[in-house]
Amino acid sequence: MIVLDTFAAIVSGLIIFPACFTYGVSPNSGPSLIFETLPNIFNNMPLGRLWGMLFFVFMSFAALSTVLGVFENILSCCRDITGWSRRKACLINGIALSLLSMPCVLGFNCWSRVKLAGLDIMGMEDFLVSNCLLPLGALIFVLFATLRNGWGWKNFMTEANTGRGWKVQNWMRWYITYILPLIIFSLLVMGIISVFK
Repeated sequence: MIVLDTFAAIVSGLIIFPACFTYGVSPNSGPSLIFETLPNIFNNMPLGRLWGMLFFVFMSFAALSTVLGVFENILSCCRDITGWSRRKACLINGIALSLLSMPCVLGFNCWSRVKLAGLDIMGMEDFLVSNCLLPLGALIFVLFATLRNGWGWKNFMTEANTGRGWKVQNWMRWYITYILPLIIFSLLVMGIISVFK
């Protein structure tokens, strides 16, 4: 799954960005790059239907593997907090996931004319997740993992250094505690400002 996910991401980048410059499309136009630009590109190439089908099949597998990984974390957190069985947590979270995904499902058809701050539904969801939630979550995690009132540096190092692979060194503490939160905060602010340009 990891190889397929990475392969789909690399191939999509190798296809999308050169095609943007070839067809005069802005590379930062968001989710419409995949769902509007790529079908037009596949229509103009030899065996386009075959390559288009393969690309979207691989992209579906990549999306499915990502959703499964994220959903498993949600299930685990829900079960830890509530004490529910796996079946009950799956049922309730599955219903919630189905309802919360409706704007994404309807964003290119029934709600395609809906605009929020100049963005369509998919653009707004992309903005909220990429520019707001991911940097904010990373900032909260870094602060929680390093501050004394949160997890604390020693506990973070013990957990991070479990298993094989690269280890967190004590000399990284100053950077992770002070510099990294500033970098993440600046990315958060720049991402929010970008939508109002």
